Amino acid sequence: MSAEATPSEPRRLQLRGIHHITLICTSLDRSVAFYRDVLGMRLVKQTVNADDRSARHFYFGDGTGAPGTVITCMEYPQMEQGAVGRGSTHHFALVVETSEELEGWRSYLQSRGIGCTEPLDRTYFRSIYLRDPDGHIIEIATRGPGFTVDEPLDQLGGRFIG
Repeated sequence: MSAEATPSEPRRLQLRGIHHITLICTSLDRSVAFYRDVLGMRLVKQTVNADDRSARHFYFGDGTGAPGTVITCMEYPQMEQGAVGRGSTHHFALVVETSEELEGWRSYLQSRGIGCTEPLDRTYFRSIYLRDPDGHIIEIATRGPGFTVDEPLDQLGGRFIG
């Protein structure tokens, strides 16, 4: 028997999703102006970095700060600009329900002077890209149609295979 779980037996240890994303920022005032005032996220917590008490650490999320909705920012004004490459993260994506809502976000961001791309068709979703004040790339993506939209159907049960 292999160490991997077979499809009929559930895994004992399961990852349930992303808990939070932490960003390094130059100014928490700019981050608050962007994540709270522009994107409408709630400023859930204002504290310091537990590993570096000299760095302020703010949490943005939904109304309750539920895991999976939280983006945190740690303030390091003296830190040098990061570079994209192996070991770095390219972007993170936030979800909206519909293409109409995505278009609404694009219009709203443009009205606030925030540059973003035209909506892009990614087959599995539509999305736009923008940058926060520190240059982090943010994607806003629709929930659907989903990552299985282009997979062949099983002949017998209509299930997706792959």
